[in-house]
Amino acid sequence: MDSEGKIVFTEEQEALVLKSWSVMKKNSADLGLKLFIKIFEIAPTAKKLFSFLRDSPIPAEQNPKLKPHAMSVFVMCCESAAQLRKTGKVTVKETTLKRLGANHSKYGVVDEHFEVTKYALLETIKEAVPEMWSPEMKSAWGQAYDHLVAAIKAEMKPSP
Repeated sequence: MDSEGKIVFTEEQEALVLKSWSVMKKNSADLGLKLFIKIFEIAPTAKKLFSFLRDSPIPAEQNPKLKPHAMSVFVMCCESAAQLRKTGKVTVKETTLKRLGANHSKYGVVDEHFEVTKYALLETIKEAVPEMWSPEMKSAWGQAYDHLVAAIKAEMKPSP
């Protein structure tokens, strides 16, 4: 953040994010699903946070509600990252941020869940664009994700 509270995301970071996102965009549904499968491999109890998975006899990866949800999460993470430098802030509609904050709070999402998701997101991107992957790209995506999470957490209010 700079002195005016704007997010500092360099031209190099932006280029890395935009280049990789342009390759991944066409596969965002499958990559979103891979992201969530990784999350559930790392933290199997995370499935309990999703009402449509909690009591479902269908394996998570075959659940018809998971793929659309996973794709929307993946696309939001990537689109938000792609806009960081241009706007200097996380560009997710305020109503969406408020809803995300309320839902994440209501369902009991804690810091560890965000960390698992970050790790799974970075691994998913690394596997999606292995020829582009570098420590700099990892850092750019990690920083972008951290800004998105900070914006969501700012809207998370404890349940009364």
